[in-house]
Amino acid sequence: MSRAFTYPEVGATLDGADALPAGYSHLRHRVVIGHGEPAFRAAADALGSFRMHRRLPVGITASAPRAEPGADVTVTLAGVVEAPCRIVRVVDEAGRYGWAYGTLTGHPECGEEAFLLDLDADGTVRFDVIAFSRPGGRAARVLGGLVPVLQRLYARRCAQVLRGVARGAVAG
Repeated sequence: MSRAFTYPEVGATLDGADALPAGYSHLRHRVVIGHGEPAFRAAADALGSFRMHRRLPVGITASAPRAEPGADVTVTLAGVVEAPCRIVRVVDEAGRYGWAYGTLTGHPECGEEAFLLDLDADGTVRFDVIAFSRPGGRAARVLGGLVPVLQRLYARRCAQVLRGVARGAVAG
């Protein structure tokens, strides 16, 4: 049985942080994770292969070995909360890589999250997490104001993992 998206603004995270839809909590976490083409390529590989997520650590299952539009991804938090999503778009351009996934029926939240890497002209590698969400189920409503805090911590941890990957690529 195919699950449906739980929100109508599919793809909005990749339209830019300024274009996020009203009626949701917004998140943008932008940080430098490294420098140079090898750091960018290593981080992009970790992001595209879901290795970043596995190192968080969270449980993750995906219907494809790499991020691709239409792939279903389920993130399991604390071994009990399942969060089914579907990849809505992948960006794979010179100096830019990332993807976004949106919540499906059964996810505790409604919304979308994008993970994006940019290689600036000066060699700086930046990582962005851009998201919009609102409670989609009882658990998220009960947690209320704690959800945005947890989302920020999650975004920071993603950046830490990719920073480590980028450093390893430069050192190795």
